[in-house]
Amino acid sequence: MSHTAELIAVGTELLLGNIANTDAQMLSQGLSALGINVYYHTVVGDNPQRLRAAVEIARRRADILITTGGLGPTCDDLTKNVLAKCFGRPLVRHEASARRIEAYFRSIGRPMTENNYQQAMLPEGCTVLDNDWGTAPGVAFEADGVHVVMLPGPPRECRAMFQYRVAPYLRACSDGAICSRTLRIFGMGESLVESMLRSQMNAMQNPTLAPYAKEGEVELRITAKAGHEQEARALIAPVEARLRAQLGSAVYGADVTSLEEVVLPLLKERGLTLGCAESCTGGLIAKRITDLPGASAVFRGSVVSYATPVKHTVLGVPQALLEEYGAVSEPVARAMAEGARRTLGCDLAVAVTGVAGPDPDERGNPVGLVYLALAAPDGTTVKRTRSGGVRERIRTLAASGALDLVRRWLSGAPLEETGTEPSE
Repeated sequence: MSHTAELIAVGTELLLGNIANTDAQMLSQGLSALGINVYYHTVVGDNPQRLRAAVEIARRRADILITTGGLGPTCDDLTKNVLAKCFGRPLVRHEASARRIEAYFRSIGRPMTENNYQQAMLPEGCTVLDNDWGTAPGVAFEADGVHVVMLPGPPRECRAMFQYRVAPYLRACSDGAICSRTLRIFGMGESLVESMLRSQMNAMQNPTLAPYAKEGEVELRITAKAGHEQEARALIAPVEARLRAQLGSAVYGADVTSLEEVVLPLLKERGLTLGCAESCTGGLIAKRITDLPGASAVFRGSVVSYATPVKHTVLGVPQALLEEYGAVSEPVARAMAEGARRTLGCDLAVAVTGVAGPDPDERGNPVGLVYLALAAPDGTTVKRTRSGGVRERIRTLAASGALDLVRRWLSGAPLEETGTEPSE
């Protein structure tokens, strides 16, 4: 059976725009990975009448209803009260949850006020979703053919609760196994990928294939349903193999979140170190790498040579090159990478120099022009790239292009295919 879900976010602060509804994005991604269709998002303020009206509409058009927010100890935390009435379930005190809340306050050395026990009042007969990341437990039950799930609103709690409590609960509700595999692609725009795969996507029923555009990247999610997980994985495998053959080295990984997540293990496997020389990216490459645990084993550092004189005094870029070609040029990118490799004492060094905007540089180089260079033991490679969009997008694509250049060298993929992301 194919399930459909509706998400209801409860909180006046969401309607006022005081905070962003990141829970909805995370839940939609997670439900999609489970093969559950999300057809509607609803946001309701802290008002019982309007929340009840939203629930009555949702229960008629979805068989999975997930709420976020409104489970806390204050008077405006009304989600459980309203949904319990909608589905005819009285609230009863759940003693185990009450004890967990008491233990939480003891662990942080703070007195517990009486209103916190409100969080332990749960719909009778529900499945209690223990919250190891906060105080308010989650709730799940089935009534009138609808699975109801209530989650706390704080994103850190909501994300963990979905991953470790809700996803297993929903899998158990399914009459089979639903599995997904996500391929990550850099260097090809969504429209190009879609045009290449449109006919087969339209023809596929199980598994299904869906593209998702990211910042300068594309995700392809393969989802299959079968009686058991092993069978579903077996359905996915030939589709993945066919896609990899069609898209080639533009596919940089499967079930990974970023290029740096691929580059770091490759460096460790090869026993190599990496350094950077960054101009227009201003340290973004270094940040992305050092955000990952274990980066210190292979990453030597980054020289942020934002000002042109730093390229000469720190990286050793010849002054004659800077004067003849300018900072944004192939010869300077090459010299930056080689200077970083020499200065940082690393096996590989990647360099970025370009025009992030909003205006062309003093030599008339257009916004979006970026040179990427990789200095390696077997020589130096330089790539000229051009992307459109705002400053932030140009910088993000430049950093990704540099990481992809490293990824290609480490994996033996063709270097000449990198860095031509269409400006979609």
